[in-house]
Amino acid sequence: MERAVIHLNIADFAVAVERSLDSRLSGRPVVISQAGAARAAVYDMSEEAYRAGVRKAMPLAAALRRCRDARVLPPRRARYAQAMGALLKQALPFSPLVEPGEADGHLFMDVTGSRRLFGPAIDMAWRLQRRVASELHLAPIWSVAPNKLVAKVATRIVKPLGEYIVGAGEEAAFLGPLPLHLLPGIEQGDLRQLRALNLTRAGQVALLTADQLRIAVGSRADFIYDAVRGLDASPVRRPAQRPYRVSAAHDFDTDTNDPAVLAGRLYALVEAAGARLRREGLAARRVGVALTYSDGPVQVRSARVQPASANDIVLFACGRRALAAARGRRVRVRRLRLICDRLTSPPAQLALFAEDRAAEEKRTALVAALDAVRGRFGAGALRVGRTL
Repeated sequence: MERAVIHLNIADFAVAVERSLDSRLSGRPVVISQAGAARAAVYDMSEEAYRAGVRKAMPLAAALRRCRDARVLPPRRARYAQAMGALLKQALPFSPLVEPGEADGHLFMDVTGSRRLFGPAIDMAWRLQRRVASELHLAPIWSVAPNKLVAKVATRIVKPLGEYIVGAGEEAAFLGPLPLHLLPGIEQGDLRQLRALNLTRAGQVALLTADQLRIAVGSRADFIYDAVRGLDASPVRRPAQRPYRVSAAHDFDTDTNDPAVLAGRLYALVEAAGARLRREGLAARRVGVALTYSDGPVQVRSARVQPASANDIVLFACGRRALAAARGRRVRVRRLRLICDRLTSPPAQLALFAEDRAAEEKRTALVAALDAVRGRFGAGALRVGRTL
């Protein structure tokens, strides 16, 4: 039986929820941000604000310079989580295999086994869209495709409103003319290395053999080879089955409070967690550090990763902030644990400024090169100095 996956996406979810509760916000630029907070950043924005140049994580002051007539609302995360639960409730009658995002308006549904009960997948997607619109007053984008990767790309190209259907066997033809950055899991380093070969679209990369691609992107070749052809066997996981965190821990032979030793062990844990995230095509939006002290107490602190990342250098910078916050005592540390959670697909949006893009590309290229060497010669072939 041919697989059928539905991807439902409510664009600008936080704004959409606010508009469902206050119709006066419709049609005008809206920015979600904690206006009174120091260094306030944009949490979400409406399509009108996006067209004016506002982007997520942008400083609020900069956003208001680009969109002076924007209505600024504080983020109400509990309300968005509640709306996400209501969306999940609408989807579950069609299939038990529903994988929701984290209060972001996204969910995947595997309806392969539901067609005898509810008819073709297209009919189920259409009925679900109408139910969400009438009962939740939200307007979702939807797509139907043979797998999660193609379904997600399909909703990206019709945003902010629309639907798209990709039939079995049409995956490569659908992806061929599209820019590579639209494919989930394609990282900045991949884009930079392929751009150096004048390869910017999926169809161009699909002309390469796996060996040719391995010369360009090293250990990332197998994933990219499948991605540009629309091949994705990853299952739609129920909420209880979905990996919700990646963690790693180190027990010190001798308890220590030496900052250099702690930082070195933290980097080694970051390398292990980052490698797993990249293998699974995921990115973390939060990094946490748990310290177990010699006398028993455990101190846990976390730092946001924005935008989400699986890059070792980015994760370490956030982990180091969490480590500094967790070290509130002079007692020696017995155990160090790293937690990367709030997992999502790597972001498709590029950095706004050229300097930021260049720095991001360098970080990604470095980690990709390390992955390539370790993939060929073993994990111990290269080690970062601070881990020795």
